[in-house]
Formats: sequence, C-alpha cells, structure tokens
Amino acid sequence: MAASCDPNEYFVREIEKNDGCVLKVKQCYMGDVGCVVWDAAIVLAKYLETKQFYDPASGVNVWAGRRVLELGAGTGAVGLMAATLGAETIVTDLEDLQTLLRVNIEENQALITRGAITAKVLKWGEDVADFLPPPRYVLMADCIYYEQSIAPLVETLMVLAGPETCIICCYEQRTEGVNPKVERQFFELLQQNFICEEIPSSKQDQEFSSPDIHILHIQRKV
Repeated sequence: MAASCDPNEYFVREIEKNDGCVLKVKQCYMGDVGCVVWDAAIVLAKYLETKQFYDPASGVNVWAGRRVLELGAGTGAVGLMAATLGAETIVTDLEDLQTLLRVNIEENQALITRGAITAKVLKWGEDVADFLPPPRYVLMADCIYYEQSIAPLVETLMVLAGPETCIICCYEQRTEGVNPKVERQFFELLQQNFICEEIPSSKQDQEFSSPDIHILHIQRKV
C-alpha cells in the first residue's frame, strides 16, 4: 500500500501546465490502484486549465479562492492542479494514501502561490462533517472502480453536495470484467438524485483527451 512507500520506491509522472510550469507527481512502483497517476486524472487535471475555467489573458479564473474537494485523490494530481490555479483544495483518500499525498504536496508546494492544499482522510459512506459546508466543486478521477464502493460513494456525494456544488467526474470507460456492471450501477444510483451532463471533447484539452475517457458535470436535482 502507499503508506509503505519510501523515496526509493517512487517514480515521477510530470504534468506540464499551460504556463510551462511542471507538476511532478510521485507514484509508487508497488501498491494499490491509488498509488499511480491514471490517464483520467491527467485528462481531468488539464480540463481544469481550459479557457472556460482559467484564462489569464481575459481575467477568467473560476478556481481563485474556491473551495474544492477531491475524492479518491490517490496521488493528488488533480487537486494539485486546482491548487496551483488558486483553489482552496482538500485532497482526500484512505489512511494508506496519506503519505503519498503529503509527499506530492511537499514536492509541488513552490507552484502553489495563490491557492492552498491539504490532505485529509475521507472514507466514503462515513461522516463528512469536517468537510462541510458543501464545497463549490468536488473532483473525481477514476473513482468508479470497485463494486462495493459504489453505494458509499454516492452516499458521500449526497451529503457533500449542496445546491451550488458542481461535481466534475472523469472516468475511463472499461469494457472488460465487471467494469460495465459497476459503471451501470453507479449511474443508476446517482441519477436518482443527480443530473449529469457529459462534456464534449471540444470543451476538453485538445491534447489530453480520449474517446474512452469521459468528463461529466454532476449536480443535485432541484
């Protein structure tokens, strides 16, 4: 698991930002699924930089001062991008991933000049009082994975999301094994209380996008 990683067990995935700065995200050679930077995390991180959210030339910065919470953060790549863009970010995952999250926050601290980032434990389906009032944005990359986690994840979203909260969910569509069943269960449960809007590729980063990776904006039904 991630908590057992030492510096000799890390390898680095670099994510170049539009301003030329580079996020250096450490991953573990050995460990659970949260120990690596999945492609969906890269796609979502780069989506946060698209001009609809962040365009310094025209003075647009949706992230500046916004409260952002990342679920299932793993390495923290997505939350780190949000923090470098000015968001007040909390990256969350299980206890085993906290060491890796803290390592990556420290590694990229120099790039976080306006926002802030903190790592905290959040187990889906358990108390989220420490994360309320509802954040403006909830970020999720490749969290639709384990069948047993689907109901707790949706329960957590129900409690976390207020009427103004936008959940941005990015996931890679997988066709093997139980993955189609897990995705179907997630969306059936989610759509009981939320509406979903799929973001077309034209609104995503033009280099970092893929037909197999989907980005959704999710909000509570009124």
